[in-house]
Amino acid sequence: MVHQAAIDPLYSLSGLAVGLLVGLTGVGGGSLMTPLLVVLFGVHPAVAVGTDLLYAAATKSVGTAVHGFSGTVDWRLVRRLAAGSVPATAATVAVLDLLGGIGSAHGGAASGLISFVLGLAVLMTAVLLLSRPWLLRAIGPRLGADGPRNAAALTVLTGAVLGVLVSLSSVGAGALGTTVLFLLYPRMATARIVGSDIAHAVPLTLLAGFGHWMLGSVDWHLLLSLLTGSIPGIVIGSLIAVRVPDGLIRPALACVLLLVGSRLVF
Repeated sequence: MVHQAAIDPLYSLSGLAVGLLVGLTGVGGGSLMTPLLVVLFGVHPAVAVGTDLLYAAATKSVGTAVHGFSGTVDWRLVRRLAAGSVPATAATVAVLDLLGGIGSAHGGAASGLISFVLGLAVLMTAVLLLSRPWLLRAIGPRLGADGPRNAAALTVLTGAVLGVLVSLSSVGAGALGTTVLFLLYPRMATARIVGSDIAHAVPLTLLAGFGHWMLGSVDWHLLLSLLTGSIPGIVIGSLIAVRVPDGLIRPALACVLLLVGSRLVF
């Protein structure tokens, strides 16, 4: 789906708002942007997911460059995740193609599956926002100070799960990915886990986004408008993050995601 090249200020303003929240909370843009497009603007879920995947690929490429320059990317970890996510993403896009109905008719089994998984992924993100500190304290000690012995295999499996989830919803790479990596690699510095997760998200979202583009579910006009607002929003949010109480922002954001996710599912 391709429209005229003009930038829509309303979408750019939405991109700015989401960029601010991402900069403030570190929550992936997909869990915020995709539901916003579907619920408030009435964008078809398949188009919202496909467009947001390329949106994420563009924004996280910048983040990867920054983390790579700072030395906070563990490329071995990225390769393990990609070993699971790349084939899983390709398989998921192939299944969507077989189900049909995304690009032209905006209907069919594929669209229904995307809508349902999107709602579940948003709800999962909200739950993780609220429970991740408790989850890490409760499960972490049981896995040992060095993490599980089969961490490499579990990392590949995590990548595969993310490949399916992100391809269907554009949500989950940040909230789910980082939570699992914290459990699997407890000795790894937080900056390296975050940087590695962001670096892995680039090939994941790029491949999934390309697949959605081939299926006809990417709106390039919408993508350009969102990027115009979100890039300065992320910069501003990151700069003021230290001045905003995280204990207030995250619960409020989680409540919003719970409401939106419930609406998408039910």
